[in-house]
Amino acid sequence: MKGTVYKSTGSWYLVKTEDGKAYNCRIKGKFRIQGIKSTNPVSVGDIVHFDIDDKADEVTGVIKEIEERDNYIIRKSVNLSKQTHIIAANIDVAFLIVTLNNPPTFTTFIDRFLVTAEAYGIKAVLLFNKIDSYTEEEKDEIRYLAAMYREIGYTCLGISAKTGKNIDQLKEMMLGKTCLFSGHSGVGKTTLINKIEPTLDLKTAQISSQHMQGQHTTTFAEMFDLTMGAKIIDTPGIKGFGVVEIEKDELGDYFPEFFALKQFCKFNNCMHIEEPKCAIKEALEQEELFWSRYKSYLQILEGEDEHYRTDIYPKK
Repeated sequence: MKGTVYKSTGSWYLVKTEDGKAYNCRIKGKFRIQGIKSTNPVSVGDIVHFDIDDKADEVTGVIKEIEERDNYIIRKSVNLSKQTHIIAANIDVAFLIVTLNNPPTFTTFIDRFLVTAEAYGIKAVLLFNKIDSYTEEEKDEIRYLAAMYREIGYTCLGISAKTGKNIDQLKEMMLGKTCLFSGHSGVGKTTLINKIEPTLDLKTAQISSQHMQGQHTTTFAEMFDLTMGAKIIDTPGIKGFGVVEIEKDELGDYFPEFFALKQFCKFNNCMHIEEPKCAIKEALEQEELFWSRYKSYLQILEGEDEHYRTDIYPKK
């Protein structure tokens, strides 16, 4: 049997076959993908082959093989710093939901997400949510951020899950695609998904005013089929995004605006830090590049991500 993983709860995986039948499956014995030190060998979005086990009261499946992934999005696992967590696989578009406050989404977090998407060949789109709740001054800040990321080449869309602003435009971007939705807890991800597909009726949580962070409502990534002909992968709210599996000398390649200039650096192995005649540093001095992006680059390079990984997937 062949199917797609729609939900993972750690030890069991909900697998749906092409004819729409769903099976609870598990992994038999040691099942590790070569080269990936991951806390979850099978992830939502994976295409798997499984055998039916009908000896028990309930018909279940045993996963025996994972097809090669087109791509996946990955980050450092929280408690096991050497291990990684695959958030989802075989994604067409990764949407990052950004809020200016309640809770704040900082550019360092956005950039880590974008770098990971670039590294794994996934198209990323920034959704600036809750635009109905901002003051004029805050809207200017959003406009500045959107203009910056658009200039770099990313699609940005201002939306309101509450009022429905630009939701039709978002749906057009999603048509026929497998879409990952990610962001901090409390950015309105679940409300947005319910707006796109009201029949899902997913649970939402209130924001904790003490820390201006959302309470986790999604504890495991899960994929849903939408009536409009798209798939949506809902992920747990992420507090931190530790970048993994990217070599230091390759990091600049995943900042598209740095990559475009690196051929003009004096040294072909330029790290854009202390080297003379560095095209990236010269462009920064001329204000042709954004300093916030360079700051993110340096932070990732120096491995300053401990405080980004305080905790993401809530414990069962």
